Amino acid sequence: LSRPVDQRDPGWKLFGRVPPREGTVKDPRRIQKEYETKSGKAGPGNPTSPRQSVRKNLDFEPLSTTALILEDRPANLPAKPAEEAQKHRQQYEEMVAQAKKRELKDAQKRKKQLEDRCKLEESIGSAAQTWNQEILPNWSTVCTSRRVRDLWWQGIPPSVRGKVWSLAVGNELNITHELFNICLARAKEKWRTTAAPATEPETEDADSSDRESSLELIKLDISRTFPQLCIFQKGGPYHDVLHSILGAYTCYRPDVGYVQGMSFIAAVLILNLDTADAFIAFANLLNKPCQMAFFRVDHSLMLTYFAAFEVFFEENLPKLFAHFKKNNLTPDIYLIDWIFTLYSKSLPLDLACRVWDVFCRDNEEFLFRTALGLLRLYQDVLTCMDFIHMAQFLTRLPDLIPAEQLFQHIASIHMTSRNRKWAQVGSLFFLAAVSFLPNYYWNLAVLG
Repeated sequence: LSRPVDQRDPGWKLFGRVPPREGTVKDPRRIQKEYETKSGKAGPGNPTSPRQSVRKNLDFEPLSTTALILEDRPANLPAKPAEEAQKHRQQYEEMVAQAKKRELKDAQKRKKQLEDRCKLEESIGSAAQTWNQEILPNWSTVCTSRRVRDLWWQGIPPSVRGKVWSLAVGNELNITHELFNICLARAKEKWRTTAAPATEPETEDADSSDRESSLELIKLDISRTFPQLCIFQKGGPYHDVLHSILGAYTCYRPDVGYVQGMSFIAAVLILNLDTADAFIAFANLLNKPCQMAFFRVDHSLMLTYFAAFEVFFEENLPKLFAHFKKNNLTPDIYLIDWIFTLYSKSLPLDLACRVWDVFCRDNEEFLFRTALGLLRLYQDVLTCMDFIHMAQFLTRLPDLIPAEQLFQHIASIHMTSRNRKWAQVGSLFFLAAVSFLPNYYWNLAVLG
């Protein structure tokens, strides 16, 4: 049994016992008075110390530990000479002046950021009003006008972005909300049957079964979709929506199924459109020739896109093109990920949405023009790298990419080669591919 501690018992130190302390309790007022005396604070009966007189004459408050330079020396050391004290005072004043200058600069920077943000919000509000009142009601007649194209390039306001995307992408597949519900119901049924033990053999053909089995792959990929947002993962507000759109698509196009990268495209659409409209835009986007070639992994068509890209790469950035050739860095190393996700995985989300704005206007050409704009933006850095570092850099771009600078570089890219535009160059390489020419780059003399 433990006995109560007796106040008369000796205490303990690190290396032995010590006599017990007297159990006296000090008066709080006495403790406060001792503290004021030690700290040099002036009270009713405590005259102002010389050190406080020095500080009282200052027109600023001592700054954290830098104020120690004004402190008197300990009592066991000689006092400061007047010259040294004056020097320390001057040094401290300089420190405070520099600190005030930094604070003023930071305050001006914050003020400018606030003003820029206000201007941006005003311009976005004004642009949204223009889109809502002038452009969207007259879409078919004004969508190709120079004024609308200029507004498009500047970025579509987030409040109307979904509407503009839907109109620009269109619905050539004639998908209805009812068809989406049918595909979604089939996907849910498929999930239930795959979760339950099989009771009888499947009657579907092998290819269709393989494609629809990709429903299970969706669950694995959703958790890796914009993980920093924490809205598409399990338990997040958009997890079930993303799951539904991807599942419905695999049942709508079992010949394509689910391919890694689709989740990022669907997620961007979900952030801007209602569920059914996002599915309609998603299916029509993936039905475009470039996206279908990549998601169906049509190697011959992918090679024709890479070959056409290199024509404009050499035309616009000959020095960087030669450096890539010297290091055997081929377009597939960095372009596949950019095209598969429409830059939504590679660029900051707000910047990726702005790329999508113009992509909806200019179609696949702008995807490759954006790639050349990125290469032009970082060409000085890339020309100093070897193969490994270039591949690493391009597959993991910087987190902070200046939007205006990128679009300036994109604007400076000319998508014309020897009087042939992107579509014409691409068609020539396509003809070469179907003619089974041995070299996928083809002889560039044909373009002359």
